[in-house]
Amino acid sequence: MTRRLATPCLIVSDAHLGAAPQETERSLLAFLDVAKREAKSVVINGDLFDFWFEWRHVMPRVGFRTLAALASLRDAGVEVLWIAGNHDCWGGDILANDVGVTYHVGPWRGEIGSWQTLIEHGDGLRDVEDAPYRRLRAVLRNPAAIWAFRRILHPDWATALAKRTSHTSRNMRPRDGGDGLKRVAHERLASGDAPDLYIFGHSHVSVVERANGRVLANPGAWLDAPRCLRVASDSVSLCDFDGDGLRDISSEALPDRSPPRPPRPPRPR
Repeated sequence: MTRRLATPCLIVSDAHLGAAPQETERSLLAFLDVAKREAKSVVINGDLFDFWFEWRHVMPRVGFRTLAALASLRDAGVEVLWIAGNHDCWGGDILANDVGVTYHVGPWRGEIGSWQTLIEHGDGLRDVEDAPYRRLRAVLRNPAAIWAFRRILHPDWATALAKRTSHTSRNMRPRDGGDGLKRVAHERLASGDAPDLYIFGHSHVSVVERANGRVLANPGAWLDAPRCLRVASDSVSLCDFDGDGLRDISSEALPDRSPPRPPRPPRPR
């Protein structure tokens, strides 16, 4: 498992390809082409596809061009880490072996350059609001349910069923405006083992801000606007993508991890 990513590192989330307009994928493909020249690592922080599932000899048709672009990134020597979201948590051999990405389910903790980093997609993290979803997630990710979905349903029927139940729209927003996940992020960054940088997605709300002396960041949803995070050796920036390059919107610097100096003893009079 990759535990260290080189900088510059570009991070995107929530493109929901398959439910998004075609322009969303076109802009993402252009972004990945720029990343090939400008990045040393790329993170897909969940829900790249509105639905992703792997059968033994079949993959969703919608993923072809994007997966080819990710494979090209890997061929160019760019590390690609894919954190599973709630819409694409059923990855397997195609992503890991054929595309060549590092596919990871659950929180990822490691280093991005000099940043001690925690990355989570963000689904199921709110204590009260997400309790029903966590119960449903336990069923959907159960090995028996996955086996039945793969063996009993034809891929066309399975994909149609998944699309009807995803309820994704172009203007998807959380009812709390993203405040619930920001509250979770502040709690993470107030803990004793807090990272320098906590990255999440899922809420579709962009943010880069300092909290408890650390930094929390969310690139927002590529579905809504072509934005990403750019992590450099000493800063993290929220960036717009205009089709040719990246433009910084806001940024925060690497927190100072040096221990505070002890107070000087008073001089004798």
